[in-house]
Amino acid sequence: MRLNAIEKTDRPSGKYDIAQRWFHSRGWTPFDFQCKAWDAYLAGKSGLIHAPTGIGKTYAAWFGAILEWMKGTQPYPAMLRQKVAPRIRVLWITPLRALATDLQAALLQVVRDLDLPWSVECRTGDTAASVRNRQKKRLPTALVTTPESLNLLLSYPAAREKFNNLRLVVVDEWHELMGSKRGVMVEVALARLRSWRPNLKIWGLSATMGNTGTAMSVLLG
Repeated sequence: MRLNAIEKTDRPSGKYDIAQRWFHSRGWTPFDFQCKAWDAYLAGKSGLIHAPTGIGKTYAAWFGAILEWMKGTQPYPAMLRQKVAPRIRVLWITPLRALATDLQAALLQVVRDLDLPWSVECRTGDTAASVRNRQKKRLPTALVTTPESLNLLLSYPAAREKFNNLRLVVVDEWHELMGSKRGVMVEVALARLRSWRPNLKIWGLSATMGNTGTAMSVLLG
């Protein structure tokens, strides 16, 4: 599925109360392309979100995973009493190591605002050794990482078991990766993850992409 920024509107979807309340608490209204992304994700689809920088692509991908988890667990707010963060459900790949911490903060802000028992962490070349060692034993609910760090993580023993609860992979800034050596690293990693998790959903985010059809087919394999 391909979603473009021209599909935006000021009309709320009316279907996702939790997401809408969070948007409204910040004085925003979900765009139509965001609601369509949530619909597509919950229907089990993968795709590419193509929209200008700053319009909300991150939330279009992030809330799909949150809504899926809420739909599949005990009723809200009883789920908030859960003490242990769920095992990894979201893997977020970014080519920009310097922005990984900012991205982590944006994802974590939603988690905190909704009081969800999720953990969100980074794993890049800048991550402390103590954190990396802890992640070898148990990954967070959502992990923001780079192509290089992901391939290293997939090389560890028992990597398949560590990712057995993975639901979503988001490839941020796909236009920066596609056609490059780092993009090939991502494609190889995605192929391996799909072999372990055939129903895995993959969503690419891009702000400047010429041929979105080709970009999506390369991403999804």
